[in-house]
Amino acid sequence: MTHGATGSAGPGPTGQAPHGYPGRSGDQREADIGRLLLSCRDSHGIIAAVSAFLADAGANIISLDQHSTAPEDGTFVQRAIFHLPGLPAAIDELRERFGATVAQRFAMDYRFTEATKPKRVAIMASKTDHCLLDLLWRNRRGELEMTVAMVISNHPELAEQVRPFGVPFFHIPATRDIRAEAEQRQLQLLCGNVDLVVLARYMQIITSDFIEAVGCPLINIHHSFLPAFIGAAPYQRARERGVKLIGATAHYVTEVLDEGPIIEQDVVRVDHTHSVTDLVRLGADVERAVLSRAVQWHCQDRVVRVGGETIVF
Repeated sequence: MTHGATGSAGPGPTGQAPHGYPGRSGDQREADIGRLLLSCRDSHGIIAAVSAFLADAGANIISLDQHSTAPEDGTFVQRAIFHLPGLPAAIDELRERFGATVAQRFAMDYRFTEATKPKRVAIMASKTDHCLLDLLWRNRRGELEMTVAMVISNHPELAEQVRPFGVPFFHIPATRDIRAEAEQRQLQLLCGNVDLVVLARYMQIITSDFIEAVGCPLINIHHSFLPAFIGAAPYQRARERGVKLIGATAHYVTEVLDEGPIIEQDVVRVDHTHSVTDLVRLGADVERAVLSRAVQWHCQDRVVRVGGETIVF
């Protein structure tokens, strides 16, 4: 452990089982459920080719969703859930054969995953705890299809709150002056060890070098006052302007600050009777719900990035 780190032990309504997801009881039939997510330029015969490939491989398609962004020359995206006996042993060969035949023919981006193999997730946070603790609580209840590998924070205050969840907590100080050093220490923990990084109110700039090096997607959550009320005390400034909606946005992290492809958003109405404290509380509620949905949908392989936007099945 590096110096300064401490260790300790389409969405439907939140809480509903995703369509086609087998559950977590460990039954062998459930272990044989796979997912295929793909995107490519739309052309004739894609659905037929994918379906024929899975059928020839001995797979039974359970669910099939697709969308094209335009009637002609659009981008085609598809999510298939299938059952294939012996999938864990066969998935590598399945992936290679699909790549050499169907994917090569249509110039596809694609990925095969096992539905019962949870994503390995790291959560990064600062001092604000509501999003971090909500994700840990939901995950402990089995509501999120992920394994929390670690929590990384640039402040030590949340260590005791994370400890009861049995998740390793790493304190790595990070400021503008030592950002490069901090990111290198973070990358030592993350690279090759996680499939997703969640910024649960991590109040530091993420550099383009970090995004390129980490080797997995990052999801961020913030209030939806941007770009009108940026910087410190956005709720105070929003109250002074008489806002009528409090919202939150979860998006993928890109090199352009807070402008990555949006995964999920939500709002609640407010009025003149709400104080700044009320707005902060309602905003935290929305942030928790929006972030948990975005993380869940990513972990269920429901999200396809198409340029600067997303398609969520």
